[in-house]
Amino acid sequence: MRLAIRIVVAAAASLVVATVHARETPATQARRNFQIAAQPLSQALLEFSRQADRIVTAPSELVRDKRAPEIRGELTPSAALSRLLRGSGLEASFTPSGAITIGAARRVARQQNRARAAASSVQSQTESSGDALIAEVLVTAQKRTEDVQDVPASVSVFDSEHVRQLHATSILDYAAYIPGLNVSSGGSPGQTMITLRGIAPVGPGAVVGYYIDDTPLGSSSNYGGAREFGLDLMPYDVDHIEVLRGPQGTLYGAGAMGGLLKYVLRRPRTSDFEGWAGAETFGISSAEELGWGVRAGANVPLVEDRVGVWASYFEQKTPGYIDNAFTGAQDENELGQRGGRLAMLWQIEDAVSLQLSGLWQRIDSRNDATVALTLTGLDPPTGVPSHGDLASFHPLPQPFAQDIDHYSATLEWDLGWASLLSASSYTHTHTHHLQDASFLFGAVTGGNSPFHIELDLRKRTQELRLVSPGGGALEWLLGAFYTKEDGEQVRNVFAIDAAGQPLPQLPARFLFVEFPSQYEEVAGFGSATLQLTERFDVTAGMRWARNRQRFGQISGGLESIIGPPTDISGTSAENVLTYSLSPRWYASGETMVYARVASGYRPGGPNPRALDLPPVTAADKLTNYEIGLKTQFLAGRALLNAAAFRIDWRDIQQAVTVGGIGSSANTGNAVSKGLELEATYLPTDRWRIGVNAAYTDARLTAPEEGIAAARLGNTPRWGASVVLDYELALASRWIAHVGASWRYVGEQGTAIAAQLGADNSYVLPPYGALDLAADLARGNWMIRLFARNVTDRRAYIGGGLAVDSDNVPYGIDANVLQPRTVGISVDIGF
Repeated sequence: MRLAIRIVVAAAASLVVATVHARETPATQARRNFQIAAQPLSQALLEFSRQADRIVTAPSELVRDKRAPEIRGELTPSAALSRLLRGSGLEASFTPSGAITIGAARRVARQQNRARAAASSVQSQTESSGDALIAEVLVTAQKRTEDVQDVPASVSVFDSEHVRQLHATSILDYAAYIPGLNVSSGGSPGQTMITLRGIAPVGPGAVVGYYIDDTPLGSSSNYGGAREFGLDLMPYDVDHIEVLRGPQGTLYGAGAMGGLLKYVLRRPRTSDFEGWAGAETFGISSAEELGWGVRAGANVPLVEDRVGVWASYFEQKTPGYIDNAFTGAQDENELGQRGGRLAMLWQIEDAVSLQLSGLWQRIDSRNDATVALTLTGLDPPTGVPSHGDLASFHPLPQPFAQDIDHYSATLEWDLGWASLLSASSYTHTHTHHLQDASFLFGAVTGGNSPFHIELDLRKRTQELRLVSPGGGALEWLLGAFYTKEDGEQVRNVFAIDAAGQPLPQLPARFLFVEFPSQYEEVAGFGSATLQLTERFDVTAGMRWARNRQRFGQISGGLESIIGPPTDISGTSAENVLTYSLSPRWYASGETMVYARVASGYRPGGPNPRALDLPPVTAADKLTNYEIGLKTQFLAGRALLNAAAFRIDWRDIQQAVTVGGIGSSANTGNAVSKGLELEATYLPTDRWRIGVNAAYTDARLTAPEEGIAAARLGNTPRWGASVVLDYELALASRWIAHVGASWRYVGEQGTAIAAQLGADNSYVLPPYGALDLAADLARGNWMIRLFARNVTDRRAYIGGGLAVDSDNVPYGIDANVLQPRTVGISVDIGF
C-alpha cells in the first residue's frame, strides 16, 4: 500500500534522524519510469518519493534554495537520486528497509566504514523509541560544506541558539566557552584583542583573521589598527560562528597565523515568507537605568524559486555602570549598538546563483568600562580598587565609536565537473577612540591632554575558486585572491585647560603622527585530498602570496618629546609561501584520528623612522604541529574531540617604542604548546552536558637583547567551561528549557613581561563566572529569562599599568567584566 506521506522535511536544524548509511537493497535497484520536471529540489524529492514509492527524509536547511534538473526515463531509484542531487553537495543514504535519507555529501570511505560499523545495529536503532542523538554540524572551514567531525583540524562551532541563550552581544560573552580562544577587552565592544592557542597580538598587526561568509574583514597591514580593534559583530543575524584554531594560511592567507574567526550569516531563501521580531529589557548591577534592545528580520520571496530578500535590523542600549571619581560622573560608560543587513539571493538558473549583501554596524560607547586600581606590587603587578568599586579616575571622557559598512557579492556556478565561486567585497571601517593622556603629559603641559586615535580603512577583496565535487577518490580546490586596502591612521595629542580651551603657550596639536598607508596583495592557493585506502586519506595545500606596501609618516609637535618634524615615506614588498599537510584515518565509522602540519604568517612592512630600527620589518612565521581525535560513541549520545599541538613562532613582530615613536621589530622566537578538549554527552533525551577545556603554555624561547624570557601575554594557562541544558515538554504544547553555564579563565598577563622601550603589563587574576537561562516556547512564541555573571564576580579582562611623564607606574587601568546582568526577552515569528 502506498504511503500517505512520501517525504518528511525536517523543520528545525536540531532534528536528527536516526538512520545510517547502508548498502542498497534489491528494492532500490529495481528500475522505474521516472518523469520529474526541473523544479526546486524539495518539490523534486516529493515527486521522486511518490514515483519511487519510498519514504525520503530531507532536512529543510539542506534542500532549501536548491534546484533539481529534469529526470526522465527508466532508472533505478539510486541512479535517479544521483541525477537529482548532482551538484547540490548532497547525497542519499539507504536503510535496509528501503527508506532514504538526504544529507550532506561525505567521503566515500566514511560511508563504507559507517555501514560496516553499524550494520549489526541498524534495525534496532531505527525501531527504537526515537532517542535523541548529537546533531551533525556542517561547516565551511575548508571552503567546502562538510561535517565538522570530518575536518582534520581543530574547529569549534557556536550556533545562534547558544548566542540567544547567553544573550551574547559581543565576542566577550561567548569566547570563554570556546577552548583556546581568549579575548582581551579595551573597554567596549570593538576594542578587542584576540588570542588563539597562545599566539598573542604582541605586534601592531592582527594574528587572527576575520571573515564574514566568504569575504575577509580588517586590515592586513601594521597600520590599520587590527591588533586593538578586532571585528566584533553583534551576532543577531548570524547563523553560526566557526573558530578555526592554528594557522590557516593556506586557505585564508595573511593575518590568520593564530587561527580564524568566521561569521556565517543567515542566507536568503527564494521560497517561503518568514519574519520574526523581538524585544528585551535588562538590568545591570550598579547601573541606575535599565537597558533595552529591539530586533526584527524577514525573508521575502520576490519571485518564487528565483529571487528572495532577507532584511534585518537591531538596536541595543546598555546602561553605564562605571562612576568617575575624578569628575563625579555617574554610569559614564553607556553603550549603544545598532545595525542591519540587506541581502538578496537571485537563482539565475538551476546551476547559477548570485547573492548581494550589505551589512552595517555602529558602536557608540560614551566611555570605556575601565576602573582605577592602586598599584600594590610590581612583581607581578597587582592592584586593588583605589576609588571604590567600579570607579574610574580620569579628568576627560574616553568615548569610542566604530562604523562598519560591508558590501559583498557572491556568485556560485555549478559547472558539473566543479563548482565555481566568485566572492567580492568592499568594506569601509571608521574608528575613533579618545584616551585621556593627562597624567602622562600633565607635567609638561600643565593642563589636560586628550589623545585622539582616528582610523579609516577602505578594503577591497576578490576571490575566485574552483572546487571539485565531493565524494570522489580525489577532491581538489584551486583559488586566486586579491586585496587592496587604503588606510589612514592619525594620532593627535592636544593640550587644553580645565575648560577645554587650547593652551596658548603650546602648539594646537601638542603631538601628532599621521600614517597614510596602502596594502596590496595577490595570492594563489590550492589543496587536494587523496583517498589512499577506504579508511585513510591525505590532504595537502599550498599558498603563494606577494604583498606590496606603502606608508607615509608625518609627525610634529613639541620637539623636546617627539623630535624634529618629519614627512617621509617608505615601501616594502615580500613573497610568502605557506603550506599544510593533514593525514586522516577513520578507525571506525564514527572515530577519526588526524595529524596536521601547517604554516602561517603575518605580513611585515615598512617602519616609521626611529633610532636603531630597520626600515622594514619582515613577516613573522610559524609552524603548527597537531594531532587530534574526533569521535562519537554510546550510540550517538556522546562526542569527544581532543587535540594536542606545538607551535614554533619565529622572528616575532613586536610593538616597540623608540624616541616616542611606536614601531615594530623582529625580536626573537616563541613556542606555544597545549591541549584542547570538547565533550558533549546526552544522558537522556532531556539532558545535555558539555565540557570544554584548554591548557596553553606560550613563552619566548630566544629573546633578543633588552627583552626578558617570559610567558606571552593575553594567554591564560588554563581555561574551561561547563554547560548544562534541560528541556521538558509541558501542557498545552509549551516547551520549557533551562540552562546553566560556567566559564573559567586563568591568570594571564596583559603583555610580555618586559618589552623593548616600555613595560606596561599587568597580571590579570583568574576568574570564574556563572550564566543562567530559562525559556518557554510555544509555536512561534518564545519568552526567555537570562542572567550573566550571576554571582557578580568582579573580574578584569584587559588593561595595563598607568604611567606618568617619567614613565613611572602610579596605578592600573583595568577593564572590568560586565557585572551581574538579568533580563527578559520576547521573540515571535510569523
